[in-house]
Formats: sequence, C-alpha cells, structure tokens
Amino acid sequence: MSGGASNPEGRPLLEWLLGRHPDTPKTRAKQWILAGRVSVNGEVIRRPQQIVQDPAGALKLLDRRSTTLDCGSGWQIHPRISLLWLDSALAVVNKGPGLISVPAPNTELSALSILQDFLTGRLKAMTRGLAGKSLPPAYRQLKLLPVHRLDQYTSGIFCMACNPAARGHLINQLKTHTMRREYVAFVEGRSKKSTGTWRHWLVLSEDQMRQHIVTEAQARAAQSAAQESVTHYEVIAEYRLAEKDIFVTKLRLRLETGRKHQIRVQAASAGLPLIGDRIYHPMYRPGSVQPARIEFARQALHAELLSLEHPEQPGKRMSWKAELPKDLRQLETTLMGTLRKRNSW
Repeated sequence: MSGGASNPEGRPLLEWLLGRHPDTPKTRAKQWILAGRVSVNGEVIRRPQQIVQDPAGALKLLDRRSTTLDCGSGWQIHPRISLLWLDSALAVVNKGPGLISVPAPNTELSALSILQDFLTGRLKAMTRGLAGKSLPPAYRQLKLLPVHRLDQYTSGIFCMACNPAARGHLINQLKTHTMRREYVAFVEGRSKKSTGTWRHWLVLSEDQMRQHIVTEAQARAAQSAAQESVTHYEVIAEYRLAEKDIFVTKLRLRLETGRKHQIRVQAASAGLPLIGDRIYHPMYRPGSVQPARIEFARQALHAELLSLEHPEQPGKRMSWKAELPKDLRQLETTLMGTLRKRNSW
C-alpha cells in the first residue's frame, strides 16, 4: 500500500495508518488505534476496521501518554471481571457475583486488585485476540483508587478512579446525585404501586454487617449515626408461581443515595425481600425453620447501568450497561416458564 492519501475511496482506518507508517508492523498499528492514539479531524477513533474517507493531513498519531482504551463489549480479564472502559482517569468494570469490589481486611482478591494486576502485567486477559493479550506501557503507571462498591454477591457495573483528582470528582458526583446507578432485582411479593420511592433512615450495626431502619426522630437525635437513604423503584414484570399464590416481582431501582445494603434492607422493609438474600429475607437466613420457596445462591440483585460525567472532560456524559448474568437469566427463564404453565391451564 502506497500511502492512502491518493485514494479518495473509503478504507479501514488501519489501512490509512499503515500507509502513513509503512515500516510499522500491522499488530503495532492496531495497538495504536485500540489505545486511542489515532485521531481523524481531532476525533479519536478506536476501531481499526472503521471505514474512513481519505483523511489527508487530518490523520494524527498521538503521543504515548494517551491512555484511552476502547474495550468494545468488554475484555474478560478474569472469570468474574470484564473491563468495559479504561483511560487515565477512569476504569469501569462488570463484576460477577462472589467477588468483593475493593480490598478488605483478610481478603486478598478483589475486583480492584485483579484489574491492578492486569494493568501491571501480572495478569493476562482471558479475551482472545490482540486487544486482550497486552496493554500499551502507559497503562502500567495507573494506580486504581476506590470510588464506590457493590456487595460481594451483587453483580454488575461499578467504577474506579485512576488518579486522586479524578476520584474527588467522581465522589462529588455521588454526593450530588449526578452519577446515575440503576439496578435490577427479583423480589418475593407484589408491589402495591408500579412506581415509587423508598425513603428511610439507616443505621449500620456495630459489626457493620447489617443495616437497621430507624424513625426520623431517632435519626435526628443527638449523636445518631443514621443516614438518609433514598431509592426509586419501578415494576418491570410480575411472575406468579403456578403451584402457590406467590408472586415474584422484577424491579428496576435507581439509587439516589448509596448506603451499604440500601436496596436490600429497603426492599425487605417494603415487604419485598430479595430472592436469595441471606440477611434481610427471613426464609434464606441460616437455620430458618421455614424453607425458601425459590432456591437461589445469592441475593438476586444486579447493577445494570452506570452513567456519569467524565472526571477530566467536563460536560461529557458516559454510560455503560451490563446485561443480566447467567444465574439471573436462568432464574427469569424459570419464572417465565412457571407463568406460561399457569396460563396454559
């Protein structure tokens, strides 16, 4: 290929780039594009096969400090961690159930530590192909910092910061409720309203393992550690178990605040405890006399959507969505089959 500038027809970006840098190996040129180091008319393009008209002098190779990574639908870097976005300020991952989000005492493995190992090269991605095997050197300098977290047995999306300034910006979005976090939950029971808002005051137990709801008067008492908690909910679907007069409701929930176990304790207080919740659903607690009606290994809760302002690009809104994981898809399939069975009677 002799320099793509003479050909007016559209070609993949990779071809144009190789034309400008004929001595560069094809695999390296792909890395440049995937790492966000190639722009056309000032816009970074991270898809090697994207068709581009003759860019002439508008094609630029940015310096190595550029650290924006397009992960497509996600790079599987661990059986329970998929990387959705990474740049010099922000990392977004989709976490599987059973893994803690950030490091904790007496626990070595977390989503944050796994991603940090991947960045430093101690861990190779499971995703096949060029993008999943290695990262440009600039990524090795990133130091991940916690912003928020998901419960160990809650799946889905959450973010981490890659520098202190970005962390401060992201935490401020949490405080001002401009970071949007939406969850999907399967709960036992039937909601009286199709939409609504739960508002409670929560107090964390001394061992920090359980939330308790207190009255507003108790919360406003001197030296109270209670925190106001607000969750907005919407009914997505209802399933009625065929053999019993029991309902399971699928909810979409949007956090306004983000307290520990917030959704779980508020749903239980509303008479809609989460399927599989070993703390707030009495039938799933160890030693329960009455067995659970639906067997499920964890609380049926998934962080489906995250939307935020990029911490280093004011006004740039970004969103990510994670589909339900396998265990929740199987649960929903079972519930839908029960519904069809009943409707066939």
